[in-house]
Amino acid sequence: MHLLGTTDRPLRVAIIGSGPAGFFAAEPLLKSHLHCAVDMFDRLPVPFGLVRGGVAPDHPKIRGAARAFEKLADNPRFAFLGNVTVGRDVSLDELRHYYDAVVLATGAEADRPMGIPGEGLPGCHAAFSFVGWYNAHPDFADCTFDLSQETAVVVGAGNVALDVARILLTPVDQLRHTDIARHALAALAESRVREVHIIGRRGPAQVKFALAEMKEMAAIPGCAPAAEAEELLLDDASAQEIDTPDMRRIMQIFGDCTARISDPPGRRVVFRFLLSPRAVQGSGRVQSAVFERNRLVGPPFRQHPQGTGNLVEIPCGLLFRSIGYQGVPIPGLPFSDQEGIIPNTLGRVEHNGRPMPGIYAAGWFKRGPSGQIGTNKPDGHESAKALLSDAATLPPCPEPDSQALRALLGARGVRVVSFGDWRRIDAAEKARGAPAGKPRERFCRVADMLAVID
Repeated sequence: MHLLGTTDRPLRVAIIGSGPAGFFAAEPLLKSHLHCAVDMFDRLPVPFGLVRGGVAPDHPKIRGAARAFEKLADNPRFAFLGNVTVGRDVSLDELRHYYDAVVLATGAEADRPMGIPGEGLPGCHAAFSFVGWYNAHPDFADCTFDLSQETAVVVGAGNVALDVARILLTPVDQLRHTDIARHALAALAESRVREVHIIGRRGPAQVKFALAEMKEMAAIPGCAPAAEAEELLLDDASAQEIDTPDMRRIMQIFGDCTARISDPPGRRVVFRFLLSPRAVQGSGRVQSAVFERNRLVGPPFRQHPQGTGNLVEIPCGLLFRSIGYQGVPIPGLPFSDQEGIIPNTLGRVEHNGRPMPGIYAAGWFKRGPSGQIGTNKPDGHESAKALLSDAATLPPCPEPDSQALRALLGARGVRVVSFGDWRRIDAAEKARGAPAGKPRERFCRVADMLAVID
């Protein structure tokens, strides 16, 4: 009988993904009464996932979550292996040779398309790519956005939709001393975008905005928030959904917006509701978006939009879809195309309804893209608890040796980036930002990151 979790034979866990879900899953493993060794992998040389690449640059307090992760990384039983792509540099089966358990915390790496005619026209973008672009994510460094257009539409009613609208409309001088990417700052300085429409399929009672984000949107200097009064009217079911102080305050802010719908031209954000996208139109590029007006049907908290057949056209030169994200299938593992997640129960990955020993999931890949960064904490802890409770029955890996894995990666020409290496990249970014009064100037190319440590 084997005893995993002793000092002589630690329970060896590989976590794929170094975002909040990965770190929150690592925390209880490293604090457990069982002796665990955690190796965390990421395809980028830099850690922290959405905390680094998804949080808006004008939200430095949220980025501060990385400080807790850095403390966790100081644990001598933790190691970061950055610049390693699982599935390309090393297979999942090969990882199982070196680790007793694998936790998949890869997030939701693809956006959901709208599935409507004209979606492929130039000027129609995923909000995901715009967020990555202004955050200097290497995947999106070469994206281009035609900010010479005066009107943009953002389809979606969540925090990411507000982030996109806020970055487009915030005076650029307010962004100069954030860690926004240099190329984004230069483009926004020349932007002619003056009006952004934020579109929700359902009504104001069903928005997913956080109150803090809504307050920020309403407080942008020189920007008038507006809303159509008739689209704010609530049916009885929706009125019952206004059941928290935050939602009541959000509704109050929406109500204040109606007085500004006829404000003189300037920067303006217009909240629109009960509209579903039906087509993007234009000759060679986006020129307008067509929506179908909806009504809500169903009981409180379970209402869904139903089309009325009435169409509304909004002229625009830019359109961002922000209607959700989904996971990307991993070869050899089950995947739910409908939900965009890996099938699991309490984090235990399942195939045909049966758990796959030693395979777990955490975060958005486990539950779908919902909640905020803190939502990943109980989620990651749940998955770690399941793993720890299974420890006595897990089959031990054949070769519990991280150095052997590193040697394998080195033989394949993979430059593995350690957490110490990341700290050197971190220091270099801060030094780059200092002359401009920025907290950091991010590297947006993997080659530049590696050059710092090589």
